[in-house]
Order: sequence, then structure tokens, then C-alpha cells
Amino acid sequence: MSTVKLLLPGHLRTLARVMGDIELAVDGAVTLRTTLDALEEKYPALLGTLRDHVSKQRRPFIRFFACERDLSFDSIDAPLPEAVVNGLEPLLVVGAIAGGV
Repeated sequence: MSTVKLLLPGHLRTLARVMGDIELAVDGAVTLRTTLDALEEKYPALLGTLRDHVSKQRRPFIRFFACERDLSFDSIDAPLPEAVVNGLEPLLVVGAIAGGV
């Protein structure tokens, strides 16, 4: 079992009723899928906020970063970087900002 540190944007921390970083126990391979599964299991209020209820696809304005890399378009089943798996680096969830004139 691995412990993954997760940083959520403020509005999602409020929804989940947490302060600061989240530490998640992830069984087996540590991938974006297994990490998000663990997050949604521990904080059911977040169901559907990061990924679609049915397809489990990432929501359009949500991005995932770790170790100075954008993981948003990687396979959801690709292993997360070792530094994240070992708890040395956090997995960042970022709400993208869109706008225009």
C-alpha cells in the first residue's frame, strides 16, 4: 500500500470539507485511476467533480500535475511518478482557467 499526497484547489477542499493536503492510501499499482478511486471513496462529495460519473473521463477544465509534468493527457492507467508513489511529491489537481474578451 502506498500513501499519495494530493493537493486540491480551494473550492474542492471546501466541498470535501478538508484543510490542506490530503493523504490517500492506494492499494496496488498507483495510477491516476486508482488514486482518484481512493479519493472518491474517501470523499464521496467529490464524485463527478474531477471526472465524469459514467465514462470516468477527466472533466475538461481539470488538470493533473506531478513532478513538474502535466499528466492530464497520459493514460489514466499509467503509473504515477515514483516520487508521488513514495510520498515525496504531491499530485496536484488544478482547475484550468478559461476566458476571453
